[in-house]
Amino acid sequence: MSDPVLKVEGLKTSFFTDDGEVPAVGGIDFEVKEGEILGIVGESGCGKSVTSLSIMGLLPSPPGKIVGGHIYYQGEDISQAKESKMRKLRGNEIAMIFQEPMTSLNPVFTIGEQLEEAIKLHNHRLPKKEIVNRSVELLKRVGLPRAKELLKEYPHELSGGMRQRVMIAIAMSCNPKVLIADEPTTALDVTIQAQILDLMIKLNKETNTAIIMITHDLGVVAQMCQRVVVMYAGKIVEEGPVKDIFNHPQHPYTEGLIQSIPDLHGKKERLYTIKGSVPKPGSITKGCLFAPRCEFVMDKCRENTPELSGGAHKSRCFLHQEQGRKEVRT
Repeated sequence: MSDPVLKVEGLKTSFFTDDGEVPAVGGIDFEVKEGEILGIVGESGCGKSVTSLSIMGLLPSPPGKIVGGHIYYQGEDISQAKESKMRKLRGNEIAMIFQEPMTSLNPVFTIGEQLEEAIKLHNHRLPKKEIVNRSVELLKRVGLPRAKELLKEYPHELSGGMRQRVMIAIAMSCNPKVLIADEPTTALDVTIQAQILDLMIKLNKETNTAIIMITHDLGVVAQMCQRVVVMYAGKIVEEGPVKDIFNHPQHPYTEGLIQSIPDLHGKKERLYTIKGSVPKPGSITKGCLFAPRCEFVMDKCRENTPELSGGAHKSRCFLHQEQGRKEVRT
């Protein structure tokens, strides 16, 4: 197996407010290899986006700060790297696609100006003509028609799907080794979502870029990813190959997420929902973070914190650990 291109070890990220420290990410570990597509899923507020901003060095500081752990890019720890170092990595080696393309693109600059700036930033000596040609090539690559004319247009003149394709073109402009996609299809309708996902799969195969797909949509994970990390309240509760997790979920939270997926062929009158809501960061100081919402909760769950354990398929659950021990004994 090849070495991971990006490895996160014990990452802890907090926000420091007037009310004290608020932990957003509570010591997580994961890695992604070259050419792999890794999914990170969970409800809003579970720490997915904060994790991506921590990797990119884009945490608003203050109040956000990485307070523990390491982020290794090709073996080098970048968790506390200087801004000058991160500027060289961002866009060039590690790129990111944000949730809302309308707010990510600058409304007062043309598509060409923004795409050309991304190329020029990491290729200072490239002649203007080559930069323009590269910009046209990138827009064609992401399936946009009238590529040359689009360079002169502004973001508001494009549809949501076209703007998201421009964002992907900007992210891929320097052939990054890692692409982080934070809910890249949230603001798009279903047909455009499918086109964007197909485009990302195509680019992954063509360029061998590792992709970290951050989403709350398990349907997206099933379509795109080889492995998946399930996050809850700032911690990883389950991790493993997509097929294993969909066919044999080991954590009640993962099981609840899978049951929540609408079944077009089913006859259920109501969709399944997980009772309760994600706890306020830092509000649960002992026991399993999911215990207040879990239908299988035991006394030990409220008092002790389960560890993430297992082989290729890991979970953070006493119930599964007890069942696993019983299977070993039999």
